[in-house]
This record gives sequence, structure tokens and C-alpha cells, in this order.
Amino acid sequence: MAVAAGDPEREQPWAELGLKADEYDRIKEILGRRPTSSELAMYSVMWSEHCSYKSSKVHLKQFGAIPQETPIGPMLAGIGENAGVIDIGQGYAVSFKVESHNHPSYVEPYQGAATGVGGIVRDIIAMGARPVAVMDPLRFGPLDADDTHRVLPGIVAGVGGYGNCLGLPNIGGEAVFDETYLGNPLVNALCVGVLRHEDLHLAKASGTGNRVILYGARTGGDGIGGVSVLASETFDADGPAKRPSVQVGDPFMEKLLIECTLELFRAGVVNGIQDLGGAGLSCATSELASAGDGGMRCELDRVPLRDSTLSPEEILMSESQERMMAVVEPGDVAAFLAICAKWDVEAVDIGEVTDTGRLEITWHGETVVDVPPRSVAHDGPTYQRPFARPDWQDGLQADGAEALARPGTGEELRATLLQMVASPNLCDKSWITDQYDRYVQGNTVLAQPADSGMVRVDEETHLGVSVATDCNGRFAKLDPYAGAQLALAEAYRNVATGGALPLAVSDCLNFGSPEDTDVMWQFAEACRGLKDACLELGIPVTGGNVSLYNQTGETAILPTPVVAVLGVIDDVRRRTPSSFQAAGERVVLLGTSREELSGSEWAHVVHGHLGGRPPQVDLAAERSLARLLKDLVGIATSAHDLSDGGLAQALAEAAMVSGIGARVALDGDAFVGLFAESAARALVTVATDDLAELRALCARHDVPLTELGTTGGDALVVEGQFDVPLAELRAAWTATLPAALG
Repeated sequence: MAVAAGDPEREQPWAELGLKADEYDRIKEILGRRPTSSELAMYSVMWSEHCSYKSSKVHLKQFGAIPQETPIGPMLAGIGENAGVIDIGQGYAVSFKVESHNHPSYVEPYQGAATGVGGIVRDIIAMGARPVAVMDPLRFGPLDADDTHRVLPGIVAGVGGYGNCLGLPNIGGEAVFDETYLGNPLVNALCVGVLRHEDLHLAKASGTGNRVILYGARTGGDGIGGVSVLASETFDADGPAKRPSVQVGDPFMEKLLIECTLELFRAGVVNGIQDLGGAGLSCATSELASAGDGGMRCELDRVPLRDSTLSPEEILMSESQERMMAVVEPGDVAAFLAICAKWDVEAVDIGEVTDTGRLEITWHGETVVDVPPRSVAHDGPTYQRPFARPDWQDGLQADGAEALARPGTGEELRATLLQMVASPNLCDKSWITDQYDRYVQGNTVLAQPADSGMVRVDEETHLGVSVATDCNGRFAKLDPYAGAQLALAEAYRNVATGGALPLAVSDCLNFGSPEDTDVMWQFAEACRGLKDACLELGIPVTGGNVSLYNQTGETAILPTPVVAVLGVIDDVRRRTPSSFQAAGERVVLLGTSREELSGSEWAHVVHGHLGGRPPQVDLAAERSLARLLKDLVGIATSAHDLSDGGLAQALAEAAMVSGIGARVALDGDAFVGLFAESAARALVTVATDDLAELRALCARHDVPLTELGTTGGDALVVEGQFDVPLAELRAAWTATLPAALG
């Protein structure tokens, strides 16, 4: 510290650490001197885009205008905590969150994806919840691209390997392919955890004299800078590099950490807790101190190391996995350490909570950090990035799908259906999901290929929760405001089709470079659209993640605001499945179909076309449909949302999964009826005797109803147009990924 004050003109590598000149000047202004090398390291990772949200927080603030309560009660924890926590009744609460690990997964696919799962699981543990399920929304370049073949197998293996070793079921997600994700795959990871209300824990360091204990894995040289650096700049055209920045995961250590942490909570020996994720110790120390009484003193040389050559700067920046930090009263330290020893988890007392209002860190007796913790954790730069509607947006929207050549005969419609179900975005994803354990723990009720994932929370009452993640990046490119709303609407609808009541939202906002005014406009519009939709649907945003710089050179990804919706169901035994259940039942379409083909999967697959306007957003209709679907529990024998691929894909999936065919008749233009992607629609089946009750409920909720036909047989028949044996349909649907990936 004296050295820093004594040679203020020493040149420091602030630019190499990702800081801007004005940011470095601001750090010197805060400290009244130049920073030490350790302080510079700490500010550089904490003020990175990934950790400080410096380009996005001006837009994220509007989520605070949404009432912080769900349809069944107030939120227990929300934005600003490690993860959101909501009441689901019967004394239970659920914590859930979705985050990105995009750039690390491109550089080192297996470890990047694996540690993405590990990081989101620790966020859930830190709230006091037991993790019960994970999900993985994924985006890749074209299926036939060489680099997709490099990253996809490793990413899937990483997600499955880590989650399977933890014993957590993977209950859903997405795998979407598009040219813009080539070189910028998206690996978003979601975790759901369950806790009793009284078990809630928050990230704060309070109580002067309380001890600061670091426990879990040792700190190593892997992940130095990690996502805090990798996720805060675009890739160049030279391909994967920076492997030392990618963290290395150990799921067996994480499993011990989960059980150890939950026992620590049960023993009542934890006052505050924080996982070590992005920015590692820099984040944990500064955020705990900033959110508590404002002071902390730590001895960095007490941190257990895997590599004794690490410098204090490297220790502060390392994002080595499977680590947690707890604040413990002095009288509870012995009990805390004993529980850690029981689980063979290393734990070391490295400091104490103070009332100085400073974060002080020493290295072998020398003070290397002395900063106001809030300046590191919460008062970083805030950028008002310029943004403007792109010049090309009007032209893009004017180029609709209306002029594209369409199938005109029954044979052409049949061929189109087979082409569509075999396309990468619509085909069977079993090649991926079979690598995940979807049923471990024995509480999985619904999983892929169902519309949503569902797990039982209570084995006696059968209370459960349902989760879905969705986003159509093409819709968001055509209109980012509407695209974000359509992502929310689809996830909301998918939760409702299973019979659950949608309660809350977590989001993972994946975009290109914030230094591009077009991208920032897309981001601003998506945030505004999501906020307005949540207000209208009456559900809050509990937290989430922003991932920017998903861009290679001038090529940004499709704007991809992934939205996760969580809902509650009183009795999972009465959920509504997604596929047909028996022959001789009535097939009914709920909602209004329009000629909406721009941005559709048909336009993408058949014509490689993107232009026009996305489907109309009708949130009132989405809410009415969701309420109807909840009232149909016990009446509808199946319910499947209509989204990518339209009615044709919904019919095909409901039939192929069950092995039960259907005969349907369509009024009007059969092509539009089959492949348009209008929102606020669902396909349901009911017994003939229940058709009158379905009609009455539709009238009560003001949801249009169209009778289509009857289930049965071993083919999908569209009267007057074509029929396709289910065996032929299934062969096309299931062949794509194995043929491409082996």
C-alpha cells in the first residue's frame, strides 16, 4: 500500500486487464492514489461487463417497476440476490435462476459447459435451497458446420457429465441451430432448488467480529479472469484460445459441497453466504462486505492453494470452482469446521467482519487491498451506450414471407411436413437428452420431450413445480420488443399446458456487442418488451443474467432473450401430458390461427428466409389460455403448445411420442393451417363425453375453439390432403442428429 502511494506514476496494465482509461482514472479518484496491483486485479474483474453489467443496468432497472409478487404471494428474494426465491405454498419456497456460460464453452466446450452447470447450482445452494433439477437452453451454428461438430458434443457431454455426477435430473431446455451462433454458441444453464421458508439465506456479511470462512475446493490457476474476462469482449476470427481462462470443474467435490452446505444451514451456524463464481474471491469478499455492515478484513495467504506459485492478484482473480464463503459467529466456528470435516470439505478461517467500511486484504502481513467494498461490488461504471433503430430494420420487416413459394398439393404438403420434422430445430433431440439423467431422485414428473419440465416437491401432498425456457431469436431479430414478449409467452404457455400456474420469470439475455448501436437497440427493446409483458401477465422477474459480446467480428448472434418461467401445480399426479393418450378422443385447437409465416421455421428451413414481422403478441389471450389450461386439468387428456413448426409439428410430436395417430380436417388454406406460427394456441384432446364441458370452459375464458378430428390409427391423416404413417414420420424425426453427429 505504501508502495502504491509512493510511486503514483508507475505504469500499470489496466488496458490489458480490460479497463478503459476513464475507468482507471475513476479507480484512482476513488482511492486517492493509484491502485495496488491486487486492487487493480479486483476492480478489473468486478468492473467487467459480465460482473458489473455496466452497459445493461440502465435498462435492467425497469424490471424493478414490476410488482415484486407472484400470483400467489410476495417474492421472498429477488433481483440482486444470488437467485430469486418465490413462495409456492405449504411452507415451501423455490429458488431458480438461469445464467450463461457462453464464451468459456466455445473455448473449451466440456469444461465451459460443465462449470456453467456447477456455477448455477451454487447460486441456488447459496439461497439455502436443495437443488432438485437443471435445464440447458443451448444454441449452436449450423448442424453441418465443422465447428458445430467441435463444440456440440463437448458441451452436451459437459452439461450431462456434471449434472449426472451431481445426481440432478435435467428436465428440459432447447437445442437451436442458426448460422449466427457459429463461433458464438450459447450455453445457458438453469437450476431449480427447494427450501422451506425459514431456510432462506442471503448474501451479506453482518456482525462485527464474525468470522469469514472459505470452504470447498482449493484455489488454482484455472479460470484466472474466467467468465469475467472471456464474456466481456468479442472473439476475433482466429478461433478458440484463452484455455487457461476456462474453469475446470469437479462435480464430486460440488456434491460434497452441496451436502455440507445444507447441513451447515440446518445446524444454524451460517450468518451470511456467497458462492464463488464470476470474479472469484474478488466478488465474494466485496459483495458480502458491501451488502452487510460494510467492512471486512481477510488474510489472502491463508487461502488454500492448488498452486503455490500463484500471486495475490491471481488468487483474487481465479474462478476455480466448487468454493463458497460463509460468515460465521465466533462461537459457531468450531461446529462449522466440524461439519466441513465430516464431509471432507476443506475450510479455513481467512478473516473477519469489521465496522471500518473498508475491504482490507493482506498478503503475508502487507496490506494489498484497502478499498470501499461498494465501489468494487456495486458502484462500478454505468454506461449510457448509444442505441438507435437500425437503418436496415424497416427493410427487413418489409421483406415478409408472403411472396415465398408454398406447397400447393397434398403431396407437396406431405413432403414439407417430412422435411420440417427432420430439420435440426424440430427434429428429435434424444441424441442430446439421452446423455442426461432425467429421472434421478425419482421426483421427475415431466421431462423432454414434454412441453415443460416438472418435478414433485412434496412426496405426501404431491405439490410440484414446472419450468420451461424459450426464445425464438428470429422473431427477436425481426422485432426485439415483440420477440422478447413472444419468448415469455411461449414459456408461460408451456408451463400452463402441463396444468401449472405460471408464477415468475428468470431471464438470460444473450446479445452481441454493446458497442454496436444496433445491438444496444435490440437489447433496450427486448428489456422494454419483457418488462411490459410481465406487467400485463402479472408475474415478476426474479433475476437473471446478461451475456453481451456474443459476436465475432461484425457478425452478432440473433438477439436471444431466453426466458424461463416457473409455475406451481398443486398435485403432480393430475398434470396434463403433452402427447396423445388414447384412441377415439377428440382433437381440438384452442386459440386463433392467422396467416403468420414470417420468421417461421418453415421460412427458415425451406427457403433460408428471414424477414417480415413476427406473429402478433396478444398477452390477454395468453393469460386467458393459461387459465383455461389450468381449469382443464382432469378434463384434457393431453395438451401441447403451438410454436415452432405450427400445428403440423404439434400434431406430429403428440402422435409420434405416443404412437397414436390422428385424423384431422382443416378449414381454409391447409398450408397456413399447418405451418403458420400464431401465438396463444394449444392443441388439446378430450374424451367425446367431455367435449361439452370443454366448450363451456372455452366460452367462460373467451378462448376460440376449433374441432379438428379424432385420435387413433397408426398414421397422421389430414383429410383431403395427405396421410403419413407414424413409422415414416418417426424415422424422419429421429434420424437427423445421429446422422450428423454419429
